[in-house]
Amino acid sequence: MTTALKTSQHIVLKAIFGSTMSANWPERISAFLRSPSQFLCSTTSDIFLAEVLHELRDDRASDQIKVLLLSPLLEHPTLLCPSVSVGEETALELMSVFAQCSPKSLPLRCNVLLALTSVLLCSCCVSSHTSASQDFLDLLLQMAQDTNDAQAGAALHPLRTTACDCLRELEACLPGLLSQRLELLSSLRQQENSRLHQAYTGLHALALRNAVYLLTQQKGAGAGDLKAALGSNEGFVWGEGADSAHPNSVSHSDLALFSPLTLGPMGKVPSLQTGLDCKELRSLLSSLLEESYLLTSLSQAALLRCLVEVLAMVPAVSPTIFRAQLLRLLGTCKVCLLHTTLLMKAAFTDSLFSAEDEAFLLKRLVGLSQHPLLSTPEKLFYMDCILHFPENRPISSGDESLPVLLTPRLAAALVPTVFNDSVSMLARLNLLSLVYLEEGEEDREGQGGRGLAYLYDHLTSLLRIVENQASREMVVTFFRASFLFLLHFCHVERYSEDLSQKLCDLYLRRTQLAPHFINLADRTQDRLEESGWAVALLRGLQRTITEAPLSQLTLQDLRWHLRILARVAEEGEVLQRATLNFLLCVITSSSSALCVSGDWRLGNGVLGVCRRLLLHPSLDSLLTPLADLLQHLTCHYGETDIQDHARLYYTLLTTLSQEKLAGVLAQRGTERGRQAKVRSLSAIMGETEELTSGLTVHQTERPLLRLVKLDKHEPDECKPEHKPDSEPACETESSPGQGGIEDYRAQFESSSFASEITLQYHLTHTGVHDPHFDKLFSIRLHFDLTDGHYEEVSDISVPCLFRTRKPPTVRLRLKPKQPYHTTLRASAIFTTEDGLSWHSPLADLHVAFPEVFLPLLAPLGWAREKKQRVFEGIWGEICSEQSEGDLTNAATSLFCDQLEESAVGELVEKHFQRYLVSDLDKGRCKVLFFLPPQSHVLLKVITEEDAVQVHIATDNWKLLPYINSYLEDITKEIHSTQQVNGDV
Repeated sequence: MTTALKTSQHIVLKAIFGSTMSANWPERISAFLRSPSQFLCSTTSDIFLAEVLHELRDDRASDQIKVLLLSPLLEHPTLLCPSVSVGEETALELMSVFAQCSPKSLPLRCNVLLALTSVLLCSCCVSSHTSASQDFLDLLLQMAQDTNDAQAGAALHPLRTTACDCLRELEACLPGLLSQRLELLSSLRQQENSRLHQAYTGLHALALRNAVYLLTQQKGAGAGDLKAALGSNEGFVWGEGADSAHPNSVSHSDLALFSPLTLGPMGKVPSLQTGLDCKELRSLLSSLLEESYLLTSLSQAALLRCLVEVLAMVPAVSPTIFRAQLLRLLGTCKVCLLHTTLLMKAAFTDSLFSAEDEAFLLKRLVGLSQHPLLSTPEKLFYMDCILHFPENRPISSGDESLPVLLTPRLAAALVPTVFNDSVSMLARLNLLSLVYLEEGEEDREGQGGRGLAYLYDHLTSLLRIVENQASREMVVTFFRASFLFLLHFCHVERYSEDLSQKLCDLYLRRTQLAPHFINLADRTQDRLEESGWAVALLRGLQRTITEAPLSQLTLQDLRWHLRILARVAEEGEVLQRATLNFLLCVITSSSSALCVSGDWRLGNGVLGVCRRLLLHPSLDSLLTPLADLLQHLTCHYGETDIQDHARLYYTLLTTLSQEKLAGVLAQRGTERGRQAKVRSLSAIMGETEELTSGLTVHQTERPLLRLVKLDKHEPDECKPEHKPDSEPACETESSPGQGGIEDYRAQFESSSFASEITLQYHLTHTGVHDPHFDKLFSIRLHFDLTDGHYEEVSDISVPCLFRTRKPPTVRLRLKPKQPYHTTLRASAIFTTEDGLSWHSPLADLHVAFPEVFLPLLAPLGWAREKKQRVFEGIWGEICSEQSEGDLTNAATSLFCDQLEESAVGELVEKHFQRYLVSDLDKGRCKVLFFLPPQSHVLLKVITEEDAVQVHIATDNWKLLPYINSYLEDITKEIHSTQQVNGDV
């Protein structure tokens, strides 16, 4: 088995820098929490995590600093611990920190427990059943079993509270984890007499609910299984263990989706058939309900919710067990408890709630919905509960259906007034509209129809407020109220027609409300497809605008009129002669200063109306006046751009048939009488219109291209030139050849020297075969960085890609700022044979750490001996205790592994061949990695009997963790190869 010596020198170096870092930890943590991605541009998550863990182990750091250091692990555990292995190593370090903490450091110990929970859950260590998660769960249960602080004393009370919270979080994220510990949890709950009884109760109820659900997913489970589960105390149910023990059970990831279970009648909930023998469960539920009085409102709600779901899954236990709680729940003023009561009613209906209970609960909701002492959000919540009231015997099921018991008389307390806030007013209006609609009051006269008449009077009151320069909030409220009224009573002609007329009068007084009128017409037309009210409103607005005296028309009003008329022109049912006459009068009038002013926005507004008229079904009858209007704009309007567009429209109108004209200008087609956007190759557009489909980059539904990595280098054919002398691994040479080093370092004076690495890929199609994309042209590959370790990557152009031809080679050039691994997000823009442009994402490109390696970049003509002198010179400077200058980050390390001499030869040939400074001789060789921009990693490989020693020296100590990981990976690969060969 491979064994690796972790770099103690690396830890020592971090200890050296620790004193300088400790002073600015608050600033560094604040910077990380403010923007983790920006912070990690200057370092890596591995290095930052190592520094944090090292500082946590430092006895000189205060508890306040250590609590601060835990915040990144609490807030961003997945960023710092992205894999199971990293998560487990971090958890072991935190367990060590917890063990070393002083018993008096309660805040620190509590935060360490929370950090351990976050790390183990977010790195999937618990679901992977790692040893660290097992040890942590044992530790939590051990602390939880100290009921009433009998052993550790009351001083450790907060620590036990945190332990219970951690256990509940683990059970919530991995349902069923504690399902084999129900007997222990029940015992702890019964023994606990302090305020922690609430935490034990919540944990026990959650574990019970999840355990029962697990049983419902097992075929053939019954009363015996339930009894065994209630009395079990055998360990933990891990994800693998649950799946292997019960092949038909769901996985933990699926279990996380089943909450809540009781959103509807009990028939939809999975059930456990236990017969009548459920005394143990009934006794346990009674005990939990009796203790619920001791809990806070939120804890009571959570407990009752779990118990409701347990009873819903075990039909043998009657819901009447909750009967004793109903009197208290029906009279509660707590939102959470009342909501739980409604969930209980939805689950058990008339098997628990009588008709009198139902009527009382509905009356209470109505009273709370208008209670003056409650806040607006609470009253809105109660009104929403009325709209979704779970009846004992529902007649209809819909998104919003009123209960039968909600009569107009009962709902009269919720009639809207102008003194209500906007949100409450709209909610009340919607509720009362549904009430009167259910009662059929729109067909009644006299006393029976007063409710609907009141709602319409309320709407007209809002209209009068809007007429008198109301605030923007009131304007929006009025139009929303109008929409709600029309949504329910648009078929009542005496009200809908009168409202349409009042809206037209309002528009003349406040033309700046034109966007609201257009939006009201659009939304009404969308929701009421069969109603003609929106068209009638637009026709009325057209009549209002065209019949108004021109002497009172201002340029500001004209701007809004043009927007309304452009919307009216989209309706094929509305005649447009009046619109054209109005525009001709405005444009050609001798008193009009519009053409002389040359206002571009007004001219564009006129052209917008004209453009929609060109697509109108009655264009033949509008041909002459529309041509006159466009010709007048072409000749007399004082803005060149407007003249050009008018001339173009005039040319199209007079030279193309109606069908061809529609084909050229049909950026919009007809949908429900309105013109909806369709694709076109035309670039003729108004001020606010989008480009047509031919000028749009479309998005593919799935990735169509991929980059397949090629072998980075061809095999080298290097012959040994000489046999190097044997020397100690970290012994400084007496004559290192400084001249060679000086010549070598002189190359770095050029900023572009060895600053890039080149990776090669084949650009190919993915497995998705769509003939439309078999031939691609003008492909532009774009790459986005995910960190700050590299310079921005330039786009790459590929002329074409045919599925039937050899894939082109793409050379990706990266310029590192720091020599670390990275991930690039790639995408492509290309053109298909039909001329359309498409955008498609590609799979992320992962640049591994070894791909950054380059061999020693020596000047041309250098002999092998001179390269060796450079190697020895750099090695000597790194090893020397008196090294100065730029090598302050220098470090050495040692890696050991059990490899025979033949395996070492295979290792060197396969992984080190390009980087050899001296060939392998007598089990020894020298390797040099150059990592742009200016880092070096030097290796001396020495074979001793059945083991190999790799002495490491580098001028950048931050690379040591990556070098160790790289050496572990390649030696594991050699071991695997030898094992396969041995088996053969």
